[in-house]
Amino acid sequence: MQKNVDTLDEIDLKILKILQKNAKLTTKELADAVNLTPTPVFERQKRLERQGFIKKYVAVLDPEKLNQGLLVFCKVKLKQINREIAEEFIRRITRIPEVTECYNTSGAYDYLLKVRTCDMKHYQEFILTKLGEIENVNSIESTFVMSEIKQNYGINI
Repeated sequence: MQKNVDTLDEIDLKILKILQKNAKLTTKELADAVNLTPTPVFERQKRLERQGFIKKYVAVLDPEKLNQGLLVFCKVKLKQINREIAEEFIRRITRIPEVTECYNTSGAYDYLLKVRTCDMKHYQEFILTKLGEIENVNSIESTFVMSEIKQNYGINI
C-alpha cells in the first residue's frame, strides 16, 4: 500500500533526510542521530522501504574518474506520437547505457535525455548508431554541459 507524506511523523522525516545525505550509516549511527534506540529506527526504516518512501540505496560515482565526463542533455522530438510509438521509444531508450535518465516532457520536445559519454566523438557515435536509428525520431537538440554547478540527489523535505 502506497502512503503519502501525511502519514509520516517528524522522526520518519528526519530519518529520510539523514539517509538521503548518507545511506551508508549503520542503524546505530542513524538511531543516535534521531535520539532513539536502534530497534525502533530499524523498524521505521524497513517500514519506509515497504511503503515506497525509500526506493533504493545507491552509490554516487565520479563520472570523470570513470571516463564518462561528457554530460549532454538531449531533447528529442518524435515525428508523431501515440501509445505504441511512445512505448517503442521508451523500450529502446531504456536499453541504451549512455542514457542515464529519460523524461517525457511537454513543450517543443517529447523527451529529455541525460546522456553520459567519454567525449564528443563517442557522443557523435551514440547519435548516429543508437539514437538516430530509433524509428519516429524527428529531431534531436543537444546541450553540452560545460561545468556542473549544483548537483543534489536529495528531495527537499
